[in-house]
Amino acid sequence: MFSNRLLAILLLLVAATSEGATTTTVAAPELATLQVKAASSNDTSGFDGVVEAVRQTVISAQVSGAVILLDAKVGDRVKAGQVLLRIDARAADQNVAASDAQVQAARASLDVAAKDFERQKELFQKAYISQAALERAESQFKATQAQVNSQLAQAGVARTQTGFNIVRAPYAGVISEVPTTLGDMAMPGRPLLTIYDPAALRVTASVPQTALAQMAPNQPVKAEIPGLPGTSGWITSSQVQVLPTVDAGTHTVQVRMELPAAVSGVTPGMFARLWLPTTGAGASRLSVPATAIVRRAEMTGLYVLDTNSRPLLRQVRLGRVSGDSVEVLAGLTPGERIALDPQAAARVH
Repeated sequence: MFSNRLLAILLLLVAATSEGATTTTVAAPELATLQVKAASSNDTSGFDGVVEAVRQTVISAQVSGAVILLDAKVGDRVKAGQVLLRIDARAADQNVAASDAQVQAARASLDVAAKDFERQKELFQKAYISQAALERAESQFKATQAQVNSQLAQAGVARTQTGFNIVRAPYAGVISEVPTTLGDMAMPGRPLLTIYDPAALRVTASVPQTALAQMAPNQPVKAEIPGLPGTSGWITSSQVQVLPTVDAGTHTVQVRMELPAAVSGVTPGMFARLWLPTTGAGASRLSVPATAIVRRAEMTGLYVLDTNSRPLLRQVRLGRVSGDSVEVLAGLTPGERIALDPQAAARVH
């Protein structure tokens, strides 16, 4: 009796254990993936570039002296001829004063020599002196006259150098760099200011030779400048220059696109992307869904499946956005599989 009851209890415990194990076993959900394929591109190809100033000037000191006035800072818009900086000109002023005094002394000597030459000519006409004495007087007069001209030239040089102590804007532009401060010692050749013309900017990109051969002729070129205020970031221009030289190390050619003068908010050094029209011969593009992109701080990546079908995070470089898809410029090859749900892929170990 007791053994039958004990056996029934054991059977109930085994049934409860097996039932609990059955209810707690859940199949892992299958990870949604996508095989990346290269699509033909018959319109444009993008290349990373940078905004440059067509006219940019580094203003350097031409004379030595302490900086006593600095009326410019980074970002200031200046007019042509506006005073930006002054260098201590007391030494230069003293040189000008000394040169003027030497000119006056030379002119006084010239007056004496001129009068003496006139007297010698009168005496020669009366046969009181010889021809040699007259020639010596004439030579002295000409030598003194040459000395006056030399002193005048030196005085002009000293007066010109006083203008070097005042630094003016060569044209209307924007101050981009001021590597000096008030009280610094300016030396000949030392940079003082950097100015650029905001109305003359361009986008420069290095394009591979193979891609340049596919460029469609007589087609407008677009420049994409992310974060450009007031516009969508796209600028179209027909003024494109292809440099005739090829970089021997990278086998790339520089392509420059002039930006319109009316574009505002663009400064040299900004990131830009140049989109060149192509003929489509051999051109291809990789695109992935925008929801598959992972952004962590400064890293942009995708979960790519390895040979064991495990998702691994890989950094990629993205291109333009087209609807729900994003172009991948680097970091991914055709035929690889990516995870469509980054959160689910991150939980896979």
